[in-house]
Amino acid sequence: MPGLKLAEGFYQEAVKPILEAGFPGLQYSAALIGSGSEVLGLDTEMSTDHHWGPRVMLFLTPDDFKLKRDTIRTVLRNKLTPVYRGYPTNFSDPDPEDNGVQILRPAASGPVNHRVETFTLTGFFTDYMGFDINKELETIDWLTLPQQKLRSIVAGRVFHDGLGLEKIRKRFAWYPHDAWLFILASLWARIGQEEHLMGRAGIEGDENGSAIIGSRLARDIMRLAFLMEKEYPPYAKWFGTAFSRLKSAGKLSPGLKGILHADSWQEREKSLSTAYTILAEMHNALGITESFSTEVSQFWGRPFRVIKGDRFKSAILDKIKDPQITPMMKRSPIGSIDVFSDNADTLEDAAFRPILRKFFE
Repeated sequence: MPGLKLAEGFYQEAVKPILEAGFPGLQYSAALIGSGSEVLGLDTEMSTDHHWGPRVMLFLTPDDFKLKRDTIRTVLRNKLTPVYRGYPTNFSDPDPEDNGVQILRPAASGPVNHRVETFTLTGFFTDYMGFDINKELETIDWLTLPQQKLRSIVAGRVFHDGLGLEKIRKRFAWYPHDAWLFILASLWARIGQEEHLMGRAGIEGDENGSAIIGSRLARDIMRLAFLMEKEYPPYAKWFGTAFSRLKSAGKLSPGLKGILHADSWQEREKSLSTAYTILAEMHNALGITESFSTEVSQFWGRPFRVIKGDRFKSAILDKIKDPQITPMMKRSPIGSIDVFSDNADTLEDAAFRPILRKFFE
């Protein structure tokens, strides 16, 4: 059973009746958002070996969180059934040797070590996103928020909403227009900077180097596809799977496969050229700038075919009016955190976000 469906049923059939009986009038929101493959709807049988199972996130008011969370946990420990739809509701204690991982652990009877976890809305978003939801999101804030986390907030599901969680999620639904344009431009800039280097390495007999550059270009092509379809990409494990569900995947995938599996730089270039043409057509269809030729051409007389990504970058940057995207940022459009860093700690640890904000300022 998909974990999100399991969690919703667990809330509706097991958790909610206990809350209604033991805490009548309690104001809360119940959901499954944030970390976890099941939140993204991408969990598989292998996902069930860690953290996965009947679980719910309860968001309480600050007063109830302070005064009632321990009582709520205790009542649920004693009253929850040890098995729900064939799955244990009892979890192991967090494993300090394995990043706090908890796994399902069958129990014949209660009390159960459940994973109905309690939060406040402000506390959760501060810990998970490094952002105070009581403040307005500025353009610079958007550039510091990892796309994989943005996806995990707008994905998932809210089962009950007494505190306005859905309203908060809608704030993160998609980038403001100029932030979106800036990130689009930064990816076209990356392509413009490296598109000729794949062939340059290859012509010198460095097929490994050429393949590495080709794979970098392939990833940027995929990132642009996500952005053009206004969908946040997930983290690396599910990046390709989520890409395969995009509308443009059917057209782009053959070229991407050719890029990644080519035996020579010349074959790689053919596949890149195909992908570039499709990507240019997608850009023109957005209507955000004037239309460009979708044909590849030689790189300044050298025997390498390119799409000239700088054309797209410059045209997009010219459309940006937001004063927080400064002249320096337009001169060197590095994009959002995901574009200039794929360091897992930087993307996952919310403590980096205030530091990154100062970087953009």
